[in-house]
Amino acid sequence: MTIRTRATRSRPSWHQAHSSPSRRFLRVCGTLLALAGLLISACSVGSSTTSASRAVASALNALPKATPAALAPYYGQKLKWRGCDAPGFQCATLKAPLDYAKPASGDIRLAVTRKKATGPGKRIGSLLVNPGGPGGSATGYVQSYAGVGYPEEVRARYDMVAVDPRGVARSEPVECLTGREMDEYTQADLTPDNRREKGQLVDAVKEFTEGCGRRSARVLRHVSTVEAARDMDILRAVLGDEKLTYVGASYGTFLGATYAGLYPDRVGRLVLDGAMDPSLPARRMNEDQTAGFETAFRAFAKDCVRRSDCPLGGARTTPDQVGKNLKAFFRQLDAAPIEAGDADGRKLGESLATMGVITAMYDEAAWPRLREALTTAMRNKDGAGLLTLADTYYERGPDGQYANLMSANAAVNCLDLPAAFSSPEALEEALPSFEKASPVFGESLAWASLNCTYWPVHPTGEPRRIEAKGAAPIVVVGTTRDPATPYAWSRSLAAQLSSATLLTYDGDGHTAYGRGSNCIDSTLNRYLLAGTPPPQGKRCSAA
Repeated sequence: MTIRTRATRSRPSWHQAHSSPSRRFLRVCGTLLALAGLLISACSVGSSTTSASRAVASALNALPKATPAALAPYYGQKLKWRGCDAPGFQCATLKAPLDYAKPASGDIRLAVTRKKATGPGKRIGSLLVNPGGPGGSATGYVQSYAGVGYPEEVRARYDMVAVDPRGVARSEPVECLTGREMDEYTQADLTPDNRREKGQLVDAVKEFTEGCGRRSARVLRHVSTVEAARDMDILRAVLGDEKLTYVGASYGTFLGATYAGLYPDRVGRLVLDGAMDPSLPARRMNEDQTAGFETAFRAFAKDCVRRSDCPLGGARTTPDQVGKNLKAFFRQLDAAPIEAGDADGRKLGESLATMGVITAMYDEAAWPRLREALTTAMRNKDGAGLLTLADTYYERGPDGQYANLMSANAAVNCLDLPAAFSSPEALEEALPSFEKASPVFGESLAWASLNCTYWPVHPTGEPRRIEAKGAAPIVVVGTTRDPATPYAWSRSLAAQLSSATLLTYDGDGHTAYGRGSNCIDSTLNRYLLAGTPPPQGKRCSAA
């Protein structure tokens, strides 16, 4: 129900052959973040105005350079590497303090994987990668994609490494609902028409958040991005690297920037692709992301009407009318969901159809599939294609079970920032601004941001600038028509980071590295291999 930010794996140059069909259209924040963070969700009660003013006044402070004595055992641990299910990879378990304020109170165990540098050439060190979310499995990402699909010259010189952040995948995952319960949750009506439907939506959100509190009480207060960044520093030290080299996509940019802010002197080569802006409060992030999905949809609409198989209009149909046609279809589904050939009896209603369309906005390579799915649904009353896209977004498997992506996503977002809205009534007052930002998705994305309003633990973070003064050169990559992490966020983060260079990809889709631009790929490969950042203002296209 929340929108996440996570790197897409669909289009590629060098990784297409290594990504599974079920994940080709993904990406992972939120609805913004959460929606990625979008924070959407975001957490405890507090006005966005207050949060914004705090953000203007404060910046993330670096931690002391000396390692506290209480953390020395963690920094001195030895990983016990073993074989993995993935051929060529090793796996291990990293220990970190559950509570950094009270290291003696217990550990959290984090899943780590690596594939050693293949050569030729002298090994540079470890390259840590994170695909975003929050909630995306970094170990799964490396084993299925980065460790086998990153450019050969990069894999030759680096050990490809990942750690599932605390609360994610194999690292003591946050759990909230059963598969059947998640089916009901993902079908909750995100465009409530009356008091009864609003009450049903609130009840669905409360059931989700209460489930998180019951099932994951031990870790729920300790899955923040700051804590995950501190875990990465322990891993850096345990791997024997003096500096951290890192590629983070989507929410992974927030994680990487947070690391830089906490440990500027330990920054090696950092690529932050599809950046989030850490200085923004939750509501602003949600509205920005809503506008980002509208921008992506209009690009899709312009392309669609030029195609003979477009079900939303012909060559002279404007993007505004395409949006109205899609909204009309959504209203039909709201009134009467259609069959989708689902083994568990689910039908395609408005909420799942909306998420199916949103999924395809992460990568223009998914647009043909979206046209086909919409055609089948609109003309043949068969919702199977859109349901499959929605299941991809939610990471629902064919067995009806869900990865813990959405649970971890909400848990991290709701700890990182105060909630976007204090109540459903406050959200309703904001609906006009969301619908202005996106006539197609605005209402749904606004209502999708209720999770943190009812979150069972209070947030520990707030909006902050990240400056990372003294850090080595960092490269921030922004895509001009990125739906999940709008280009303005990349510009803002690059301006905040004292040593950052902004690399612009003039194109569609979420993130840029490995998505078809030789200019982007060669520029980032040069930076990772030689430490040479691009000149300020460098722009690339898909060619």
